[in-house]
Amino acid sequence: MVDLNLSEEEQVEALKKWWKENGRSVVAGVIIGLGAVFGWKSWNDHQKNIAEKASYHFEQLTRSKDTGADESAAKQAEALISDYDGTTYAIFAAFDLARIKLQQGDIDGCRDQLQWVLDNSSDDNLKQIARLRLARLMIAVKEFDMAATLISQAGEGSFKGEFNELMGDIALAKDDTTEAHAAYQRALDNGVSNSTLVKMKLDDLTVSTE
Repeated sequence: MVDLNLSEEEQVEALKKWWKENGRSVVAGVIIGLGAVFGWKSWNDHQKNIAEKASYHFEQLTRSKDTGADESAAKQAEALISDYDGTTYAIFAAFDLARIKLQQGDIDGCRDQLQWVLDNSSDDNLKQIARLRLARLMIAVKEFDMAATLISQAGEGSFKGEFNELMGDIALAKDDTTEAHAAYQRALDNGVSNSTLVKMKLDDLTVSTE
């Protein structure tokens, strides 16, 4: 920019020359900078507005669910997923809709909602919960190989105990008592939440193989 050792007149001339060469880019930079600031604020306000609306609709969904109005809850969940798919509220709405679909005997509908959570959630824990519930559903309808594949995708994240329990259930359904025993033991070693139930499964398995 301007050399501070120049005389006043030279400084003026230097400024004029610098402005002629760089003035447009400075103005553009200021405009872009201000645009970015105001754009960021506008974007934040927009996101806040979306979150507030999604929160309101989720409260309505929760009220319907708590009063047993599943038909209304299902419609509200579908609207949330459609209109606010980028929010965590939509993820929870999909979980609620999966539960309603399952209660109605709509296995495919339940599966679709859980798969939607897997495909759209950015939260690893919520994805693991969806994967866990989907695997349980597949085991319930005897799609054991698909359930095992899904569980294998869980990695080393959360719910390791629960996933190992399901692997034990799959092995038991296939009459592989050795693997079932090992999987149930891994479930206990990894802090499965319902340890009492897993111990019962393990004890029953031990008795049946004696």
